[in-house]
Amino acid sequence: MLTVTLSCLRARWLTLAGTFIALALGVALTATTGLTLAATLDTPRQRPERLAGAPVVVRGADELRVPSRNGDRVQPLARPRAVPAGVAAALARIGPAVADRSFPVHTATGDLVGHPWSVAGFGGHRLVAGHEPRSPAEIAVAADPALLGRIVEARTPAGRSSYTVAGVLASVGYERAVFFTDDTAAAIAPRIDNLVVGAAPEAVRAVVGDSPEVRVLTGDDRRRADAEPDRDRDALVAVNALVGTAGGIAVFVSGFVVASTFAFAVAQRRREIGLLRTAGATPRQIRATVFAEATVAGVLASATGCALGARGAPWLARLLVDEGLAPGGFAIGDQWWPYQVAFWTGLVIALSGVTAATVRAGRIRPVEALREAAVDTTVMTPGRWIFGAGLLATGLGLSVWRLLSDPGDALHRKTYTTQPMLLITAVALLAPILVGPLTRLITWLPAQLAGATGMLVRENASAGVRRAAAVAAPVLVTVGLAGSLLGTTATIHEAKAAELRSQTAADLIVRADGTGLALDDSSVAAVRSVPGAQVMTSSATTVYTLEEDVALIRAQAEAVDPGTLTALRRLPVRAGSLDDLDDDGIVVTEEWAEHTVGTKVEVWLGDGTARSLRVAAVLATGTGDNSVYVTTHNAGGARPDRLEVSWLPGADTRAGEAAVRALLRPSGARVQTRDQWLAERLPTGGRQTRVGFVVVLGIALVYTAIAVANTMMMAVSDRTRDLAVLRLAGATGRQVLRLVVAEALAVVAVGATLGMIVTVFNLLAVWGALASLSVWVAIVLPWAALAATTAACAAVAVVAALVPTIGTSRLDGPAVAK
Repeated sequence: MLTVTLSCLRARWLTLAGTFIALALGVALTATTGLTLAATLDTPRQRPERLAGAPVVVRGADELRVPSRNGDRVQPLARPRAVPAGVAAALARIGPAVADRSFPVHTATGDLVGHPWSVAGFGGHRLVAGHEPRSPAEIAVAADPALLGRIVEARTPAGRSSYTVAGVLASVGYERAVFFTDDTAAAIAPRIDNLVVGAAPEAVRAVVGDSPEVRVLTGDDRRRADAEPDRDRDALVAVNALVGTAGGIAVFVSGFVVASTFAFAVAQRRREIGLLRTAGATPRQIRATVFAEATVAGVLASATGCALGARGAPWLARLLVDEGLAPGGFAIGDQWWPYQVAFWTGLVIALSGVTAATVRAGRIRPVEALREAAVDTTVMTPGRWIFGAGLLATGLGLSVWRLLSDPGDALHRKTYTTQPMLLITAVALLAPILVGPLTRLITWLPAQLAGATGMLVRENASAGVRRAAAVAAPVLVTVGLAGSLLGTTATIHEAKAAELRSQTAADLIVRADGTGLALDDSSVAAVRSVPGAQVMTSSATTVYTLEEDVALIRAQAEAVDPGTLTALRRLPVRAGSLDDLDDDGIVVTEEWAEHTVGTKVEVWLGDGTARSLRVAAVLATGTGDNSVYVTTHNAGGARPDRLEVSWLPGADTRAGEAAVRALLRPSGARVQTRDQWLAERLPTGGRQTRVGFVVVLGIALVYTAIAVANTMMMAVSDRTRDLAVLRLAGATGRQVLRLVVAEALAVVAVGATLGMIVTVFNLLAVWGALASLSVWVAIVLPWAALAATTAACAAVAVVAALVPTIGTSRLDGPAVAK
């Protein structure tokens, strides 16, 4: 049997070429993503940056710890506490103590972070021109040396002032800083964020004791004083999601392509296998031969894929770092287990893909060698019916179950990325019973036209159902994934935009000029004084709640003026009334564990303050962007960062808007109309999501190209006699080529139609979930992406069909037809 297997491999190298490439590529992607995932587990911890040179750092409490029945639950505080003045004074007695403060600064060049000069050296800042700031009107900034000596306007929490650039610093990678004298920084931001202490850690801890108000940081823990202490960890989580999705798609599509190719190859070899049966081969030997072919191809392809993965992983790691998706120290290690996983996964895919084909091959009877007709008869096996119907029922059932139990889950990326795979696989398994009717429908009009091309396309596709299904399946995968993923994200973005538009009733929105800056009291009072103006201040803050005494949940919140909330916001209230919101109340969403109007909920504010608040109203969950609302009394230390203005009936809106702009011009606050503000806030999708979809769809498109090209070349090469008969019947070479192109386009159209069916169903499921969440929006179909994907598949199919056909057309027709 080994001799027979090797002979079959030599004779059928073209059949296995596409399978080999697809499997090798799948193993390469699995090895690459596996090595990348392994590297995320061994990446060095994020090192301290801003206070890396400090011996000991004492920091105000920046974590909220809440006891639960399963131990303490911890969340980072939205607004860390300051170092108490008494603690700072006590520490100053045991060694040099330098107060560190951080505050936002906005200049014409953008947003900066302000600090006192005394901490500059701890973060590696060094002067390249000029000197340190020596007076309240001097600053040192990382900028072009040409700026030295110039006067710049800067806005800080203390207001707008002019400063002279006394020193220019070398740039550092982790922040854009501006330094003031210590006294000036203390006047701008009186609270002490961190205290650098020049004493032994043991001595510092002896002074601090067990105080919950501060933390003593040494070694790598000093990164807690950085602006983004968990930046590397969050980046690695994103990398895990990206490469994990890519790896899963690679395994799914490669398995799909391999199974489809083997099934079609066995169907094509019915006469050959029938001859082997006639020569005395038993069904077991036939199955062993086909299985051995798959084993040889799987071993070689898996080994090749591992070698490619070893080169691809370092390239991917560099790309992730260069694109800012992974931390700077991210690199591939020397782990071997990803190679093992990739190799055996590839071999299992090959053997799994051929299993159904071997069963079918063993059932071929010797009489099959006498068949002349190329019409497919039994195209649906019991296995196809069982698995196709089962996966279809599972996909539909999961969608209905989510709608009834947790519609918000349908909006999560992990759900709408994996959900299409079930339906795509189900439709692909059931494709043989769908291809015939769809082909007749698509080719109905061409078949009515003059000439025989349309009729031949219809009849050939109807007769070769297996061939048509094998070509349509990979097109279905690509179109279905592209339509489902891009359409779902576009629909969710449109829902978020519609939700934002419907809830915003303000005519003007005022924001501080600069990230992190708050609106000063004088600006707020000035706007309130404009005749006919209804004004609401809001502050972005956070509240925490312990759900079911198990999970400490962090929820985004807004601290607002309750008196004007209903005039400036049109919120989707499900129960209670917004008018009942006061300093002892809270407005929550339906996704909160406790959302009964009138009940008390225990919460912690953004600065860690514990409060017991009464539920005044309950909002619909929506797309997940609906905030919790509290009053400014419960802002947790957050200052107003936005003003919303609307006009009372009869007010002169044009004069009022002009007055608001004139009053706020000295403060530099940004005044936007409702349309301008909405245009900035409309969701566009995160960069990581876009990169992930490009990777996923790129993988699917590459596999589709391989599968379509392989199947078309196999099919056309086996139709040599059919094409020769057409030539003998009087068809010209150009007509034969036109027929082959039309057949390829018809089958691609069938696959694209099936992909559209999957897309529409997935989008209807998302639409139903949004409707259940009280968000009504039209489905968004990504027509441009669907057209581009279908066109790419069509181009590959046409080229793959033409190449062997052109070669066949050069042969002598009577000789081939014999």
